[in-house]
Amino acid sequence: MKLRFLALFSATLLSLPGITHAQSTDWRTPAETTDYRTTPDYAATVAYLERIAAAEPHQVRIENFGKTGEGRDLKIVIVSKDGIFDPAAIHASGRVILLVQNSIHAGEMDGKDACLALLRELVITKSKAALLDHAVLVFIPVYNLDGHERRSAFNRINQNGPEEMGFRANASNQNLNRDYMKAEAPETRAFLKLFHRWLPDFFVDDHVTDGADFQYDVTFMIDHGLNVAPATAAWAQQIAPEIADAVNKTGHIAFPSYIDLNDGTDPTKGIGYYFDPPRFSTGQMILENRPGMLVELHMLKAYKTRVTGNYELLCALLAVLNRDAAKLIELNRADDEAAAKLGNEPFKNDALSKLKFPLAIEANGETTPVPFHGYQFTRELSAISGTLMISYSHQPLEMTIPVFTGEKISISATPPAGYVIPQQWTHVLDVLNAHDVIMHRTASPWTGNVERYQCSGMQWQSRPFEGRHPIFGGEGGREGAGHFGQCTLTTESVTIPAGAYIVPLNQRLSKVVINWLEPEAPDSAVRWGFFDAVFEQKEYGEGYVLEKLAREMLAKDPALKAEFEARIQSDPKFEASPYARLNFFYEHSPWYKANHVGEYPVLRLPSLAGIKTE
Repeated sequence: MKLRFLALFSATLLSLPGITHAQSTDWRTPAETTDYRTTPDYAATVAYLERIAAAEPHQVRIENFGKTGEGRDLKIVIVSKDGIFDPAAIHASGRVILLVQNSIHAGEMDGKDACLALLRELVITKSKAALLDHAVLVFIPVYNLDGHERRSAFNRINQNGPEEMGFRANASNQNLNRDYMKAEAPETRAFLKLFHRWLPDFFVDDHVTDGADFQYDVTFMIDHGLNVAPATAAWAQQIAPEIADAVNKTGHIAFPSYIDLNDGTDPTKGIGYYFDPPRFSTGQMILENRPGMLVELHMLKAYKTRVTGNYELLCALLAVLNRDAAKLIELNRADDEAAAKLGNEPFKNDALSKLKFPLAIEANGETTPVPFHGYQFTRELSAISGTLMISYSHQPLEMTIPVFTGEKISISATPPAGYVIPQQWTHVLDVLNAHDVIMHRTASPWTGNVERYQCSGMQWQSRPFEGRHPIFGGEGGREGAGHFGQCTLTTESVTIPAGAYIVPLNQRLSKVVINWLEPEAPDSAVRWGFFDAVFEQKEYGEGYVLEKLAREMLAKDPALKAEFEARIQSDPKFEASPYARLNFFYEHSPWYKANHVGEYPVLRLPSLAGIKTE
């Protein structure tokens, strides 16, 4: 009877004018209850979210969107002011959808705790309720959930708190922020399905940085390079300083750029150019025709400072998205339409045939002087590492440093009308399926002219990187980096059998297709090793057979003889290798050509006309 009376009394209080949820109970987040000494495990995180969802079910919904490698349920939280939780209905309402991803590197959980506080202010205290006027917030509280539950005080040596934190990789020791293009992890595939269901208008990936020490506690970047549509890039450049100014007014110090020093021991040499390939979440956003923000809180700042800085950054972003909702929706619509035109018969149109689709961007040497709030530092030769080391004080140092802002396209391709993938390359097709790319199968054989790449000179990375030995060379110039070699386009007439896969470029996800199937693209299937088998020689010649062949070829071809002798003179390793010397002649023979070594099996179609598909 007493418990029933207390429940009735509480309900009566909540019904009285002026009594709010915030006044009736303790809505502090788990991190706030310990003054940010700790961050909650997943059970406590979900319990807090469920309390809020139960208190405001007409504005908050929690949904599962997939499972981790260890079988945990991945969850999203949807915050909508009017109880509309269907993506199509939200898009029809003219509101923008913001998707925030937290804890992809599960030791970097600041965004999770920031989103819990933001959720409270949106629907419980309602101090930030206006941020939902023209926007819907969808956030992933913990993306790398298996890594998040691998808690330890020793997971992040560079990071100042909390007392325990999650681990960088998932349960299969994969860095999920290297997996977006190749999409091998179950978490990545769940994310892609989630993304295409919601098709958000803006994406945020919350991180904590490693690297230099400086005064800023919040740094962030919105891609606006040559691989972003010009109108969208201009908007991104406009809003970035606005957002930084709004964060600065709250007492935090924000810098609207990713800080990667040109020289890790000398900040005065400036900040380098950052290219965002699609192995990263925000690089993937470029292929999805959506703006994305990479957030990097500073590792050495106190956990409370980092979480509250992340909170203020999300509030500032939501304010801009509310103001620019109609503009952003139109930018995204235009970018989707432009992407779907990449396959409109470019080889038959002189203007389009000259289109060079950017696959990679690099600095062109141009810099811009930028004020930078750093710290005093000293440099000295280390007796331990044997090289220069930098030591920072926490005395402010105001300086102007060069930032590499000029850029150029370093790798490009002319888009075809579409691609042909032979049906036996199932693991390559599987990735495109994971990305929800539209594909068709040929209903009958087709004969015609196509383009094909012939590739050579590949050198694979000797050390593993994300469970593979890629050709792109890994990160940070580490030992064992590979070398891409060269792929040359040839034109030939082929017969495509029934059952082959046609991948047209007249679709919204055309940029995903190009980046996966153009061999030289930074995160292509070739670079990640999905086509390694085509570089393997399967037939060989015995020495005594090749000796006879070599003598016959030398006698018949003076030019080949001159090339062989020049190679002996210029290449000591070749000269010392009996196998290499004999294989030289095999490689110049029709027997070697029959191996099809380096022949890329994916074909480029100049037109889709006449191809019948199922």
